[in-house]
Amino acid sequence: MSALALNAEALYGELLNAVRTMCTPNTRLVGITSGGAWLAERLQKDLGLSGQHGSISSAMHRDDFAQRGLSAGGQTQLPFEIQDADVLILDDVLYTGRTIRAVINELFDYGRPASVRLAVLVDRGGRQLPIQADFAAARVSLPSNQSLALVRLAGGEFSLEVEQQDENSTGKK
Repeated sequence: MSALALNAEALYGELLNAVRTMCTPNTRLVGITSGGAWLAERLQKDLGLSGQHGSISSAMHRDDFAQRGLSAGGQTQLPFEIQDADVLILDDVLYTGRTIRAVINELFDYGRPASVRLAVLVDRGGRQLPIQADFAAARVSLPSNQSLALVRLAGGEFSLEVEQQDENSTGKK
């Protein structure tokens, strides 16, 4: 693993400012397990929003479920009504778009939101599906054999790390 020349805390500050302008009284923050859930948790606190944030897993709706199986990551927890809510999905890294597609399918299992928007810390390109973020704090290009992941340090600060993928690992989000 190596550190990426991106300051995750500075990018978080940009994301915080963008989410502040995107929020309405009906907005519900939903973070994708695990990095997106970390972002949603911290944003909920830093924005002083009442209620709780949600977390959502893509595991049950992945199109590569047969190869990946059920991940050990968190399960979907939506402690609020999805029906007619303005949902802001948060993720650490947007890559192929397949995780977002799976998460939207999962979200609709809980109701029909009024709107769904997406904000990400980093958009790394490489889309396989026509999915775009409404806000991305940074856009980077990485070779397909590398993945980018958000790391939450002991004090709650964020860091971004690049990992080399072996040929059997997808690393796709």
